[in-house]
Amino acid sequence: MTEENKVAAQAEQQAPTMSLQKIYTKDVSFEAPNAPQVFNEQGQPDIKLNMNQKVNKLDENNFEVALTATVTCTVNEKTAYLVEVCGAGIFGMQNFDDQALHQTLGVYCPNVIFPYVRQQISDMVLAGGFQPLLLQPVNFEQMYAQQMRQAQEQAASSTKQ
Repeated sequence: MTEENKVAAQAEQQAPTMSLQKIYTKDVSFEAPNAPQVFNEQGQPDIKLNMNQKVNKLDENNFEVALTATVTCTVNEKTAYLVEVCGAGIFGMQNFDDQALHQTLGVYCPNVIFPYVRQQISDMVLAGGFQPLLLQPVNFEQMYAQQMRQAQEQAASSTKQ
């Protein structure tokens, strides 16, 4: 093996690699506290979405990323339904520097999990007797950038005190 081939092989071994090992449902919940009376309510539904994610380091190279989406629908200030889905994935991550690892876990991984969470929410809302709900795509890159700005602002304000 020539020196060039050795260097190329070594560089390839040190390149960041990621593998999706499993996607699964961690938790689901559906409530329709005002059914069946809410089915007769007239008015525009007000839908609120709350999302959060959690990263759990399983071992040196494997991480669980859990994405939780909570949807609350109210009609005339009465809760029509509340649905919560926590979908998760196990991702193998090797040869990432800390910043790239943090960003990949905060942006790419939730993007992979979100379509599964969105489908489960849609299915549960429909099975609950309500109009289909299809959540719009989420810009996880923008959410990540906002979280980083908030963390920087908090760090800056705590050092001033």
